[in-house]
Amino acid sequence: MINNTVLQARGLKKYYGKGETQVRALDGVDLDIERGKFTAIIGTSGSGKSTLLNMLSGLDTPTEGSIRVGETELATLNSEQATIFRRRQIGFIFQNYNLVPVLSVWENIILPISLDGQKPDKKFIMEIINLLGLEKKLDSLPNTLSGGQQQRVAIARALASKPSIILADEPTGNLDSKTSDDVIGLLKMTSREFNQTIMMITHNPEIAALADCVIHIEDGRIVE
Repeated sequence: MINNTVLQARGLKKYYGKGETQVRALDGVDLDIERGKFTAIIGTSGSGKSTLLNMLSGLDTPTEGSIRVGETELATLNSEQATIFRRRQIGFIFQNYNLVPVLSVWENIILPISLDGQKPDKKFIMEIINLLGLEKKLDSLPNTLSGGQQQRVAIARALASKPSIILADEPTGNLDSKTSDDVIGLLKMTSREFNQTIMMITHNPEIAALADCVIHIEDGRIVE
């Protein structure tokens, strides 16, 4: 693997069913993602982008092909190892934020680190919090925050464990256009500031255009 490549996929296929009814959700995807880059994967509904995200995160296994994150070949991990690997090496940002309603902003941010039995790097996490403008909200519960603020908490949580890669699934899907622009701006800024690799899937060309690199997927294949 090239030194600057943090994620590599080769010959990635995901087929459902057999014969005439077979669905080829991914049909031979090759991908190299550079460390520290903010990459957008764009495609219409049903193009295979969500399937690809599930494969790259180890949440689902491909029918064929290989995925390597850093020096780890995902196919070599058993279920428990894959769970630990995801917790330590992959940050997730979801469309619906996925915050725990009974935990404060601070507790939500450090949750993956706590689950892993590790001590949070408070200095680093406060840097993220200040960058995202959350310093006055640390004791607040998620339901007292706006959608944009909740997504900022989700970004902070994804960054806090210093993962190899952050996977963002339609992170602006529930936000108005101004807040969407703010969130994408923050993703770009955090990618640059912390040399963080971010992959985002979206169906919105305007949002995709703000990334460093855009990959188009159609019918389970990369077309650009």
